[in-house]
Amino acid sequence: MPRTTDHAVRRAQIADALVRIAGREGLHAVTMRSVAAEAGVSLRLVQYYFQNKEHLLIGALRHLERQSHHRWAQRLAGLPDPPPPRAVVEAFLIEALPTDEPSRVFHLVGTSYAVLAMTDPQVAEQPFIRGVDRLEQQLADTLTRARTTGLLAPDADPALEASRLIALANGLGTSLLVGQRTPEVATAVLHYHLDRLFDHDGRAAVTENRKSGSSGHTS
Repeated sequence: MPRTTDHAVRRAQIADALVRIAGREGLHAVTMRSVAAEAGVSLRLVQYYFQNKEHLLIGALRHLERQSHHRWAQRLAGLPDPPPPRAVVEAFLIEALPTDEPSRVFHLVGTSYAVLAMTDPQVAEQPFIRGVDRLEQQLADTLTRARTTGLLAPDADPALEASRLIALANGLGTSLLVGQRTPEVATAVLHYHLDRLFDHDGRAAVTENRKSGSSGHTS
């Protein structure tokens, strides 16, 4: 049996093997044996850490979530503590777009888990929905901080805006995977929404100018 200090490494090794298979062949290709072969370990060792395929799927999903949060934090490295709210939200959105191999695999496998969660209550109730809820709450907290410091319009609802950003990231990510949009176009869409979410003073000025121009034109 591995030493106690090796447990986290072994779990990550096995979870990474599952993610590679799922990213290459789809989540339907994942079995305990295929993961063991991919990881270069025995089936018995996989079963030691994960009792069955369901536990293996849940463990790998949590592993993916931790990796994504780590990459998100890396994008914020070097910024003031706490980082500006827009930087936090933008880092999440850019990380969510499948523009490189780690984010592509994360989005692809995450989408597969979403489909699985529709028919597997244990996957839905334990890690998948809760993971999305945690992420949405983090964004809502960040947007609340932005509103209290005057960076958002006073009538902006942080919870609703967080939900919209999650939906936007998911939709753009899928459109990238299927080739509907390029990374440049998807990034431009994100910045378009962020400009309107955070630059409410500028938006108000544009609206006022349009009103003035309209009044002058009709008079």
